[in-house]
Amino acid sequence: MDESLAITWRRIPERYRLEGSACSKCSSNFFPPRKLCPTCRRKGTISAKTFCGKGKIYSFTEIFSPPGGFELEAPYTIAIVQLEEGPKITAQITAPHGEIKIGDPVEMVFRKIQEDGEEGLIHYGFKFRLVK
Repeated sequence: MDESLAITWRRIPERYRLEGSACSKCSSNFFPPRKLCPTCRRKGTISAKTFCGKGKIYSFTEIFSPPGGFELEAPYTIAIVQLEEGPKITAQITAPHGEIKIGDPVEMVFRKIQEDGEEGLIHYGFKFRLVK
């Protein structure tokens, strides 16, 4: 992940607080944040919304041949998580290989995602874990 420090800090609300947006007119919630509601268009009023971080697994896949930078994590699971507030987001699941089923309840956790070498920038963000 070759991102500058400035780009990383600009994405803090999304990465660290699971912050999206909500339309006050149609009550739709979005993640990542939007500036314009696709339903109401310019008639809606968009405001920031922090999601609770709880949801369920909508779909998932297990990665056995990862892209560069994630070789040490394989095998790992990437899932589409439907949050309680409605939006679907893609995230890594921290459960061991083979323990995940569609519909399982999950909650957001804050974890290290990747680091750029031994003295490079460390990227943190959200992942999800199974709720027992």
